[in-house]
Order: sequence, then structure tokens, then C-alpha cells
Amino acid sequence: MKPESEIWAGLRRLTAARIGLRRSGASLATREMLDCRLAHACARDAVHAPLDEARLTADLARLGGPVISIASAAEDRQTYLMRPDLGRRLAAGADMALAAYRGDYDVVFVIADGLSARAVQLHARPVLSRTMPALRAEGWKIAPLVIVRHGRVAAGDAVAAMLAAKCVVVLIGERPGLSAPDSMGAYLTWQPRAGTNDAERNCISNIRPEGIDYDSAAFKLAHLLRTMRARGLSGVALKDDSDRLLIGEGS
Repeated sequence: MKPESEIWAGLRRLTAARIGLRRSGASLATREMLDCRLAHACARDAVHAPLDEARLTADLARLGGPVISIASAAEDRQTYLMRPDLGRRLAAGADMALAAYRGDYDVVFVIADGLSARAVQLHARPVLSRTMPALRAEGWKIAPLVIVRHGRVAAGDAVAAMLAAKCVVVLIGERPGLSAPDSMGAYLTWQPRAGTNDAERNCISNIRPEGIDYDSAAFKLAHLLRTMRARGLSGVALKDDSDRLLIGEGS
């Protein structure tokens, strides 16, 4: 029989989760305890870290086309954390910033800091740089990219309505965990409107090099968008079968 340490070592190669941690009596060993406390501190820092809006705007501008920067009704980070409802609404004046770009678009990509500004800072541009060219090659009309500071997923509904986009993709920083303080999610909604609920959205979670990598995330996004447009719906009524297609491509 293999020693217990070897059994856990093999399993640890398959997951970033903390499994089979060493103990000293009833307590965790010092190294494991300190590692967990460091991960918790990194997660807390990620929640409070501000978005470098100027840098993100410059990064996204390299993809071509205008980048619009607006804010939610949450005036600061503390308000955003304490008042989720304000993060779902746009700040006064946002409609004027968007009005000049109103048009007949197939999709608008919205980038919001969410609960991890670092996530969109790192992952938004690489994912969009793989997704947007594929859609443009198929004739999709893509709206200007929109950054929403202190934004939550539902803020994208208002953006899509103001720009007259048929669907919206919100790239947003997810709630940090002890193994991933920089995970990004993508929420896709067909014909978003005031009062759209989460059951009407599709979600791709854990976008980061150690999770769903950029190429896979872009493939999933483009596939879901095509299916949404073909079937005229999103959410629980739309099954994401992109994993089956990805496996087929790799076989």
C-alpha cells in the first residue's frame, strides 16, 4: 500500500483545492495554516482593490473601435459592496455618454470590475482579442466596448438597451476564493431588458489560465452567441454544449 502522503500528492496534481492537509494533533500544521491565511488575505485584497480604468481602457483600445467608460450608481467601492442594488443601475449621465453610439448592434461587450478588478484587468483583453475577430469575420455588428466601474451583471442590461444591442456579454470579476483571487466570469443575455433575471442568462465561470483558458473561453462565448441568435433565447432554456464540441476538436 502506498504511503498516505503519496496518495494525496497524486490527487493534489488534479486540483487547486486544499485536500489532505498535514495536521499537528487537532490543528493544521503551521505551513498549511499560514498558506490559508495568506490566500484569505489575497482574496480580501482583491475585493477592495480599485480598477485601473485608464490602463484597462488603453488595453481594450488596442482591439480596435471606441471604448466607453461609465460608472454604476454606486459612488465608491464601499457603497458598491454594501448596496448591490446600486451596482445594478447606471450613474446619472451614463445615458448621455452612450447615446452618441446608439445603433443596431448584434452584441455589446461590457466589462465590469465586479468583486475582483484584477480579474478583468488581466483576462478581459485576452478573451476579447480571441472572440471579437471570429464574430467580425461572420459579419456580427459589435457595439463599442463599455467599461462599467463598480458594476454588477445587471448593469449590462441597461447598457444594451441604450445602445440598441440584441444581446450583451458582461465580463466581470468573480467573488475571490482561497485558490483564485482573479477569476473572471462571462454572463450572456439575449434581448436584455429591465427586470431580466439570472435564469435568463448563460454563465461561463472561472475564466483564467488555471481554469477555463482564454482560447476555450473565446470558443464557448462565440458558440453560445451564435446559438442564442439562432434560437432567439438564452438562460436555462439554452443548453451549453460547447464542452462536447471542444472535446471533439481535440480528439
